[in-house]
Amino acid sequence: MEHLNLSNLQIALASLGVVVLIAIVAHGAWSARRAGPKRALPPDTREDPAFASTTGDAAAGAGATPGRIEPAIGPDAPIAEEATLARPGPRRNVLPLDALIDAFAVIAVDAPVTGELAASHLPATRHVGSKPFQIEGHNVATGAWEPPTPGQRYGELQAGIQLASRSGALNEIEYSEFVHRIQAYAEAIGASADFPDMLDVMARARELDAFASQHDAQLAVHLRARSSAWSPGYIQQHARRHGFMPGSVPGRLVYPGAEEGDPPVLTLTFDPQAALAEEPDLSAVRDATLSFDVPQTPASAEPFVAWQATAQALAVGMDAAIVDDSERPLTPEGFAAIQRALGQLYAALEARDLAAGSPAARRLFS
Repeated sequence: MEHLNLSNLQIALASLGVVVLIAIVAHGAWSARRAGPKRALPPDTREDPAFASTTGDAAAGAGATPGRIEPAIGPDAPIAEEATLARPGPRRNVLPLDALIDAFAVIAVDAPVTGELAASHLPATRHVGSKPFQIEGHNVATGAWEPPTPGQRYGELQAGIQLASRSGALNEIEYSEFVHRIQAYAEAIGASADFPDMLDVMARARELDAFASQHDAQLAVHLRARSSAWSPGYIQQHARRHGFMPGSVPGRLVYPGAEEGDPPVLTLTFDPQAALAEEPDLSAVRDATLSFDVPQTPASAEPFVAWQATAQALAVGMDAAIVDDSERPLTPEGFAAIQRALGQLYAALEARDLAAGSPAARRLFS
Protein backbone atom coordinates (compact mmCIF):
# COMPACT_ATOMS: atom_id res chain seq x y z
CA MET A 1 0.00 0.00 0.00
CA GLU A 2 2.82 2.37 0.88
CA HIS A 3 4.53 1.40 -2.37
CA LEU A 4 1.41 2.30 -4.33
CA ASN A 5 1.11 5.68 -2.58
CA LEU A 6 4.76 6.40 -3.36
CA SER A 7 4.22 5.58 -7.04
CA ASN A 8 1.20 7.90 -7.18
CA LEU A 9 3.25 10.65 -5.56
CA GLN A 10 6.04 10.21 -8.09
CA ILE A 11 3.57 10.35 -10.99
CA ALA A 12 1.96 13.47 -9.55
CA LEU A 13 5.32 15.19 -9.11
CA ALA A 14 6.37 14.24 -12.63
CA SER A 15 3.11 15.61 -14.06
CA LEU A 16 3.54 18.81 -12.12
CA GLY A 17 7.08 19.14 -13.48
CA VAL A 18 5.82 18.79 -17.06
CA VAL A 19 3.17 21.45 -16.47
CA VAL A 20 5.74 23.82 -14.99
CA LEU A 21 8.12 23.19 -17.89
CA ILE A 22 5.39 23.93 -20.44
CA ALA A 23 4.49 27.11 -18.59
CA ILE A 24 8.12 28.24 -18.58
CA VAL A 25 8.49 27.59 -22.31
CA ALA A 26 5.23 29.36 -23.10
CA HIS A 27 6.15 32.34 -20.94
CA GLY A 28 9.54 32.56 -22.62
CA ALA A 29 7.96 32.53 -26.06
CA TRP A 30 5.41 35.14 -25.03
CA SER A 31 8.11 37.33 -23.51
CA ALA A 32 10.28 37.02 -26.60
CA ARG A 33 7.41 38.03 -28.87
CA ARG A 34 6.46 40.90 -26.60
CA ALA A 35 10.05 42.12 -26.56
CA GLY A 36 10.25 41.98 -30.38
CA PRO A 37 8.91 44.67 -32.74
CA LYS A 38 5.20 44.93 -33.46
CA ARG A 39 4.31 43.16 -36.67
CA ALA A 40 1.72 43.77 -39.34
CA LEU A 41 -1.55 41.95 -38.77
CA PRO A 42 -2.79 39.35 -41.26
CA PRO A 43 -5.23 40.67 -43.90
CA ASP A 44 -8.72 41.45 -42.58
CA THR A 45 -7.43 41.49 -38.99
CA ARG A 46 -7.80 44.68 -36.98
CA GLU A 47 -6.16 45.71 -33.73
CA ASP A 48 -9.07 47.88 -32.65
CA PRO A 49 -12.34 46.00 -31.95
CA ALA A 50 -14.25 49.11 -32.99
CA PHE A 51 -12.43 49.31 -36.32
CA ALA A 52 -15.07 47.59 -38.41
CA SER A 53 -17.95 49.75 -37.17
CA THR A 54 -16.12 53.08 -37.48
CA THR A 55 -14.72 52.40 -40.93
CA GLY A 56 -18.06 52.07 -42.65
CA ASP A 57 -19.44 55.23 -41.05
CA ALA A 58 -16.34 57.24 -41.97
CA ALA A 59 -16.40 56.12 -45.60
CA ALA A 60 -20.09 56.85 -45.96
CA GLY A 61 -19.76 60.32 -44.47
CA ALA A 62 -16.67 61.35 -46.42
CA GLY A 63 -17.84 60.33 -49.87
CA ALA A 64 -14.21 59.69 -50.75
CA THR A 65 -13.09 58.62 -54.16
CA PRO A 66 -12.41 54.85 -54.33
CA GLY A 67 -8.71 54.09 -54.20
CA ARG A 68 -7.78 57.24 -52.26
CA ILE A 69 -7.92 57.51 -48.48
CA GLU A 70 -8.16 61.01 -47.05
CA PRO A 71 -6.39 61.49 -43.69
CA ALA A 72 -8.68 61.71 -40.68
CA ILE A 73 -8.86 65.02 -38.85
CA GLY A 74 -8.00 65.01 -35.14
CA PRO A 75 -6.70 62.32 -32.81
CA ASP A 76 -10.15 60.84 -32.16
CA ALA A 77 -11.13 60.46 -35.81
CA PRO A 78 -11.76 56.90 -37.06
CA ILE A 79 -9.01 55.10 -38.92
CA ALA A 80 -9.75 54.77 -42.62
CA GLU A 81 -10.22 51.36 -44.21
CA GLU A 82 -7.05 49.87 -45.62
CA ALA A 83 -7.28 49.73 -49.39
CA THR A 84 -5.19 48.79 -52.38
CA LEU A 85 -4.44 52.01 -54.23
CA ALA A 86 -4.52 51.62 -57.99
CA ARG A 87 -2.72 54.73 -59.22
CA PRO A 88 -0.37 55.12 -62.18
CA GLY A 89 3.31 55.57 -61.46
CA PRO A 90 4.77 59.07 -61.42
CA ARG A 91 5.75 60.66 -64.69
CA ARG A 92 8.40 63.29 -65.23
CA ASN A 93 6.74 66.58 -66.07
CA VAL A 94 8.76 69.00 -68.21
CA LEU A 95 7.96 72.29 -66.52
CA PRO A 96 8.05 75.40 -68.74
CA LEU A 97 10.78 78.00 -68.69
CA ASP A 98 9.96 81.09 -66.64
CA ALA A 99 11.61 84.52 -66.69
CA LEU A 100 11.30 84.62 -62.89
CA ILE A 101 13.88 81.87 -62.39
CA ASP A 102 15.62 81.36 -65.75
CA ALA A 103 18.20 83.28 -67.78
CA PHE A 104 17.35 83.15 -71.49
CA ALA A 105 19.41 82.90 -74.64
CA VAL A 106 17.63 83.73 -77.92
CA ILE A 107 18.30 81.28 -80.77
CA ALA A 108 17.41 83.11 -84.02
CA VAL A 109 16.75 81.27 -87.29
CA ASP A 110 16.50 82.79 -90.80
CA ALA A 111 13.49 80.61 -91.64
CA PRO A 112 11.29 78.20 -89.65
CA VAL A 113 13.06 74.93 -88.84
CA THR A 114 11.47 71.52 -88.59
CA GLY A 115 10.92 69.77 -85.30
CA GLU A 116 13.02 66.89 -86.58
CA LEU A 117 16.04 69.14 -87.10
CA ALA A 118 15.58 71.00 -83.81
CA ALA A 119 15.11 67.81 -81.82
CA SER A 120 17.90 65.78 -83.40
CA HIS A 121 20.64 68.17 -82.24
CA LEU A 122 19.47 68.66 -78.66
CA PRO A 123 22.33 68.22 -76.14
CA ALA A 124 22.61 64.73 -74.70
CA THR A 125 22.39 66.06 -71.14
CA ARG A 126 20.25 68.96 -69.90
CA HIS A 127 22.38 69.93 -66.90
CA VAL A 128 25.50 72.02 -66.45
CA GLY A 129 26.90 71.35 -63.03
CA SER A 130 23.88 71.25 -60.73
CA LYS A 131 21.67 73.52 -62.88
CA PRO A 132 19.12 72.28 -65.42
CA PHE A 133 18.57 74.00 -68.74
CA GLN A 134 15.97 73.56 -71.47
CA ILE A 135 15.49 74.45 -75.12
CA GLU A 136 12.05 75.48 -76.40
CA GLY A 137 10.70 76.32 -79.82
CA HIS A 138 7.93 78.74 -80.81
CA ASN A 139 5.44 76.62 -82.75
CA VAL A 140 4.38 78.52 -85.90
CA ALA A 141 1.05 76.69 -86.02
CA THR A 142 -0.06 76.96 -82.39
CA GLY A 143 1.93 79.96 -81.18
CA ALA A 144 3.00 78.00 -78.08
CA TRP A 145 6.50 77.56 -76.67
CA GLU A 146 7.27 73.85 -76.34
CA PRO A 147 10.14 71.33 -76.43
CA PRO A 148 11.07 70.70 -80.09
CA THR A 149 8.77 67.98 -81.41
CA PRO A 150 8.97 66.08 -84.72
CA GLY A 151 6.20 67.04 -87.12
CA GLN A 152 6.14 70.69 -86.00
CA ARG A 153 7.81 73.85 -87.32
CA TYR A 154 9.48 76.54 -85.22
CA GLY A 155 10.07 80.16 -86.17
CA GLU A 156 12.25 80.91 -83.14
CA LEU A 157 13.93 79.00 -80.35
CA GLN A 158 15.18 79.91 -76.90
CA ALA A 159 17.26 78.26 -74.21
CA GLY A 160 16.91 78.91 -70.51
CA ILE A 161 19.13 77.97 -67.59
CA GLN A 162 17.85 77.94 -64.02
CA LEU A 163 19.35 80.71 -61.89
CA ALA A 164 19.11 78.98 -58.52
CA SER A 165 17.98 75.80 -56.80
CA ARG A 166 18.40 74.14 -53.44
CA SER A 167 21.99 73.39 -54.45
CA GLY A 168 22.76 77.13 -54.62
CA ALA A 169 23.06 79.94 -57.15
CA LEU A 170 24.20 79.53 -60.74
CA ASN A 171 27.95 80.21 -60.91
CA GLU A 172 30.26 81.52 -63.61
CA ILE A 173 31.58 78.10 -64.60
CA GLU A 174 28.08 76.69 -65.04
CA TYR A 175 26.96 79.71 -67.08
CA SER A 176 30.04 79.49 -69.31
CA GLU A 177 29.33 75.81 -69.98
CA PHE A 178 25.71 76.69 -70.81
CA VAL A 179 26.88 79.31 -73.33
CA HIS A 180 29.25 76.79 -74.93
CA ARG A 181 26.55 74.13 -75.35
CA ILE A 182 23.92 76.49 -76.73
CA GLN A 183 26.39 78.01 -79.22
CA ALA A 184 27.18 74.51 -80.46
CA TYR A 185 23.47 73.72 -80.74
CA ALA A 186 22.73 76.92 -82.65
CA GLU A 187 25.53 76.21 -85.15
CA ALA A 188 24.25 72.66 -85.67
CA ILE A 189 20.81 73.88 -86.79
CA GLY A 190 22.10 76.88 -88.79
CA ALA A 191 21.04 79.51 -86.21
CA SER A 192 22.70 82.20 -84.13
CA ALA A 193 22.53 82.61 -80.35
CA ASP A 194 22.43 85.78 -78.27
CA PHE A 195 23.21 85.61 -74.54
CA PRO A 196 22.61 88.01 -71.64
CA ASP A 197 25.63 89.56 -69.91
CA MET A 198 27.27 87.21 -67.39
CA LEU A 199 27.52 89.86 -64.65
CA ASP A 200 23.81 90.58 -64.88
CA VAL A 201 22.99 86.87 -64.79
CA MET A 202 25.22 86.28 -61.76
CA ALA A 203 23.60 89.19 -59.88
CA ARG A 204 20.12 87.81 -60.58
CA ALA A 205 21.20 84.33 -59.53
CA ARG A 206 22.59 85.52 -56.19
CA GLU A 207 19.50 87.60 -55.43
CA LEU A 208 17.11 84.76 -56.26
CA ASP A 209 19.17 82.30 -54.23
CA ALA A 210 19.06 84.64 -51.23
CA PHE A 211 15.27 84.87 -51.48
CA ALA A 212 14.91 81.11 -51.85
CA SER A 213 17.17 80.42 -48.87
CA GLN A 214 15.06 82.66 -46.65
CA HIS A 215 11.70 81.27 -47.81
CA ASP A 216 12.32 77.54 -48.05
CA ALA A 217 10.69 75.14 -45.62
CA GLN A 218 10.29 71.40 -45.20
CA LEU A 219 8.20 70.64 -42.13
CA ALA A 220 8.76 67.39 -40.27
CA VAL A 221 7.71 65.69 -37.05
CA HIS A 222 8.98 62.46 -35.55
CA LEU A 223 6.81 59.61 -34.39
CA ARG A 224 8.60 57.89 -31.47
CA ALA A 225 7.45 54.47 -30.27
CA ARG A 226 6.19 54.73 -26.68
CA SER A 227 6.56 51.03 -25.83
CA SER A 228 7.39 48.21 -28.23
CA ALA A 229 9.29 48.99 -31.41
CA TRP A 230 7.69 48.54 -34.82
CA SER A 231 8.57 46.28 -37.71
CA PRO A 232 8.65 47.82 -41.21
CA GLY A 233 5.51 45.87 -42.11
CA TYR A 234 3.69 47.30 -39.10
CA ILE A 235 4.53 50.86 -40.16
CA GLN A 236 3.53 50.17 -43.76
CA GLN A 237 0.23 48.64 -42.74
CA HIS A 238 -0.75 51.67 -40.66
CA ALA A 239 0.44 54.07 -43.37
CA ARG A 240 -1.62 52.33 -46.06
CA ARG A 241 -4.74 52.84 -43.98
CA HIS A 242 -4.20 56.57 -44.40
CA GLY A 243 -3.59 56.57 -48.14
CA PHE A 244 0.20 56.17 -48.33
CA MET A 245 1.89 54.22 -51.11
CA PRO A 246 5.38 52.71 -51.33
CA GLY A 247 7.97 55.27 -52.44
CA SER A 248 10.83 54.84 -54.89
CA VAL A 249 13.38 54.02 -52.17
CA PRO A 250 13.23 51.59 -49.22
CA GLY A 251 11.87 53.04 -46.01
CA ARG A 252 9.90 55.78 -47.79
CA LEU A 253 6.12 55.98 -48.18
CA VAL A 254 4.30 58.79 -49.99
CA TYR A 255 0.84 60.29 -49.90
CA PRO A 256 0.36 61.14 -53.60
CA GLY A 257 -0.69 64.49 -55.01
CA ALA A 258 -4.02 65.11 -56.68
CA GLU A 259 -2.70 64.87 -60.24
CA GLU A 260 -0.48 62.31 -61.91
CA GLY A 261 3.12 63.50 -61.79
CA ASP A 262 2.57 65.89 -58.88
CA PRO A 263 5.06 65.75 -55.99
CA PRO A 264 3.76 63.83 -52.96
CA VAL A 265 1.75 65.80 -50.43
CA LEU A 266 3.31 63.93 -47.47
CA THR A 267 6.19 61.53 -46.99
CA LEU A 268 6.70 59.01 -44.20
CA THR A 269 10.25 57.71 -43.80
CA PHE A 270 12.02 55.26 -41.52
CA ASP A 271 15.34 53.40 -41.38
CA PRO A 272 15.99 52.03 -44.91
CA GLN A 273 18.29 49.33 -43.51
CA ALA A 274 15.34 47.91 -41.57
CA ALA A 275 13.25 47.86 -44.76
CA LEU A 276 16.04 46.01 -46.60
CA ALA A 277 16.72 43.45 -43.85
CA GLU A 278 16.53 39.75 -44.75
CA GLU A 279 13.93 39.28 -42.00
CA PRO A 280 12.16 42.65 -41.79
CA ASP A 281 9.66 41.33 -39.23
CA LEU A 282 12.55 41.11 -36.78
CA SER A 283 13.86 44.62 -37.54
CA ALA A 284 13.06 47.03 -34.72
CA VAL A 285 12.15 50.60 -35.71
CA ARG A 286 11.42 53.17 -33.02
CA ASP A 287 11.27 56.35 -35.10
CA ALA A 288 9.44 57.46 -38.26
CA THR A 289 9.45 60.94 -39.79
CA LEU A 290 6.36 62.53 -41.31
CA SER A 291 7.09 65.55 -43.49
CA PHE A 292 5.88 67.79 -46.26
CA ASP A 293 7.73 70.08 -48.63
CA VAL A 294 6.07 73.52 -48.39
CA PRO A 295 6.98 75.04 -51.81
CA GLN A 296 6.08 71.85 -53.69
CA THR A 297 2.37 71.70 -52.76
CA PRO A 298 -0.25 74.44 -53.24
CA ALA A 299 -1.79 75.90 -50.10
CA SER A 300 -5.24 75.09 -51.53
CA ALA A 301 -4.46 71.39 -51.07
CA GLU A 302 -4.20 72.05 -47.30
CA PRO A 303 -1.03 70.00 -46.80
CA PHE A 304 -0.60 71.35 -43.27
CA VAL A 305 -4.02 70.02 -42.23
CA ALA A 306 -3.19 66.63 -43.73
CA TRP A 307 0.25 66.65 -42.05
CA GLN A 308 -1.11 67.43 -38.58
CA ALA A 309 -4.09 65.09 -38.83
CA THR A 310 -2.02 62.20 -40.17
CA ALA A 311 0.59 62.64 -37.44
CA GLN A 312 -2.11 62.52 -34.78
CA ALA A 313 -3.88 59.53 -36.31
CA LEU A 314 -0.65 57.54 -36.74
CA ALA A 315 0.39 58.40 -33.19
CA VAL A 316 -2.87 56.97 -31.83
CA GLY A 317 -2.79 53.87 -34.03
CA MET A 318 0.89 53.05 -33.48
CA ASP A 319 1.16 54.16 -29.83
CA ALA A 320 3.68 56.88 -30.66
CA ALA A 321 4.65 60.26 -29.29
CA ILE A 322 4.83 63.26 -31.67
CA VAL A 323 8.09 65.15 -31.11
CA ASP A 324 10.23 67.71 -32.91
CA ASP A 325 13.91 67.45 -33.83
CA SER A 326 14.86 68.34 -30.26
CA GLU A 327 12.74 65.51 -28.81
CA ARG A 328 10.20 67.97 -27.42
CA PRO A 329 6.54 66.87 -27.58
CA LEU A 330 4.60 68.79 -30.22
CA THR A 331 1.29 69.95 -28.76
CA PRO A 332 -1.79 71.41 -30.51
CA GLU A 333 -0.47 74.83 -29.51
CA GLY A 334 2.82 74.01 -31.21
CA PHE A 335 1.04 73.01 -34.40
CA ALA A 336 -0.98 76.26 -34.27
CA ALA A 337 2.23 78.33 -34.02
CA ILE A 338 3.69 76.51 -37.04
CA GLN A 339 0.50 77.14 -39.01
CA ARG A 340 0.68 80.89 -38.33
CA ALA A 341 4.29 81.06 -39.52
CA LEU A 342 3.34 78.98 -42.55
CA GLY A 343 0.68 81.50 -43.52
CA GLN A 344 3.31 84.25 -43.59
CA LEU A 345 5.58 82.09 -45.74
CA TYR A 346 2.78 81.39 -48.23
CA ALA A 347 2.09 85.14 -48.49
CA ALA A 348 5.77 85.96 -49.15
CA LEU A 349 6.04 83.33 -51.89
CA GLU A 350 2.85 84.54 -53.55
CA ALA A 351 4.02 88.15 -53.44
CA ARG A 352 7.09 87.08 -55.44
CA ASP A 353 4.84 85.23 -57.97
CA LEU A 354 6.33 81.98 -56.68
CA ALA A 355 3.24 80.62 -54.96
CA ALA A 356 3.70 77.21 -53.35
CA GLY A 357 2.89 74.45 -55.82
CA SER A 358 3.38 76.64 -58.90
CA PRO A 359 5.65 75.27 -61.66
CA ALA A 360 8.29 77.94 -60.98
CA ALA A 361 8.29 77.26 -57.23
CA ARG A 362 8.60 73.53 -57.78
CA ARG A 363 11.61 74.06 -60.00
CA LEU A 364 13.29 76.65 -57.79
CA PHE A 365 12.89 74.62 -54.59
CA SER A 366 14.20 71.34 -55.96
